[in-house]
Amino acid sequence: MTDLLNDLSKRGLIQQLTDEEGLNKLLQDEKVSLYSGFDPTGDSLHIGHLLPILTLRRFQLAGHQPIALVGGATGLIGDPSGKKAERTLNSEDIVLEWSDKIKGQLSRFLDFEHEENPAAVVNNFDWIGNMSVISFLRDVGKNFGINYMLAKDTVSSRIETGISYTEFSYMILQSLDFLNLYRNNSCKLQIGGSDQWGNITAGLELIRKSEENAKAFGLTMPLVTKADGTKFGKTEGHAIWLDKEKTSPYEFYQFWINTDDRDVVKYLKYFSFLSHEEIEELEKSVEEAPEKREAQKKLAEEVTTLVHGEEALNQAIRISNALFAGDIKKLSAEEIEQGFKGVPSLERDASEEGQSLVDILVESKLSPSKRQAREDISNGAVSINGEKQTEVGYVLSEEDKIENKFTVLRRGKKKYFLVIYK
Repeated sequence: MTDLLNDLSKRGLIQQLTDEEGLNKLLQDEKVSLYSGFDPTGDSLHIGHLLPILTLRRFQLAGHQPIALVGGATGLIGDPSGKKAERTLNSEDIVLEWSDKIKGQLSRFLDFEHEENPAAVVNNFDWIGNMSVISFLRDVGKNFGINYMLAKDTVSSRIETGISYTEFSYMILQSLDFLNLYRNNSCKLQIGGSDQWGNITAGLELIRKSEENAKAFGLTMPLVTKADGTKFGKTEGHAIWLDKEKTSPYEFYQFWINTDDRDVVKYLKYFSFLSHEEIEELEKSVEEAPEKREAQKKLAEEVTTLVHGEEALNQAIRISNALFAGDIKKLSAEEIEQGFKGVPSLERDASEEGQSLVDILVESKLSPSKRQAREDISNGAVSINGEKQTEVGYVLSEEDKIENKFTVLRRGKKKYFLVIYK
């Protein structure tokens, strides 16, 4: 087995493989072009996409040529894989706009300037967008038997609940992608999550029927799961996006640092480029000193740096440390915005005179009444920007505004409130 396949296997990144011996020989004999597809079903990729992206990167680092396919056409149709109901169809303009954004995100992980094996981004709208119905049915559709398609999990799992011809045809379109890349880009390998196995093998079947002496392969990675049964890639019901405007670097860092002990070693294998020896050492620390959370810290550092860069990582760590120590004044306004995203808030005109602390505690509902607010202040339960304030008659001043944008109030240990100045 090549070093690459051996590494992928040790990391648990191979779920299914069409021909291990054949692919192993191909990887030894030549520089291989491979691809994975990303449908623009939103304006950003999320961490559920990281596994195929980083696997493409592993292939590139091993000397092979990755192709990231943005599904400008298939994104208009909707992949039934893993779905219990039809997707909402988006307009062509929206999908094309999302396609461009996703292209930009992919460039963070793949090297498009490499001298020997530069990565490429393609959009299947380029070859599907202007295809006629007649061409689709005669040249492509004739290669697929209905019984063959019905036997695929992506289709059979939807028969009872219902599947439209639109989503039923998705498998054929994705197969056409593989054939087109095989012909025009010498692409011989498609990778994807294990839910894509039916689509990938359908593509291999189309290539076999369309090309003489075809040599193509499929490889899937496991779907990422969490030990506690909750969905990977979500926190408090919200997806963890790769776009920092949708999920801030601080939130992103916090997601990884809060990884369950039962998952952290698996995630280090999947999402980091640490050596097996380094991961084994971190595995020992989980077993022997789990309270130190060394593995979680390393995981959060590695993935945050990969996605957002070292500066964003340092900022996320700075926010985390300041919030833990209660040293809010050390944070910039931008860091306050990240660290207190989603915290209850109210807006104030920046030019208004200061408001009494008692009044604002009541208005913010941190304290239920003025009497309780005065009691909270005198008991030392209230802090402004991390510093206790025990003066009952205190009035907020300009000095309490961080960069003239925010004041952070806290009652007790965990109840925070943000005053935002406009």
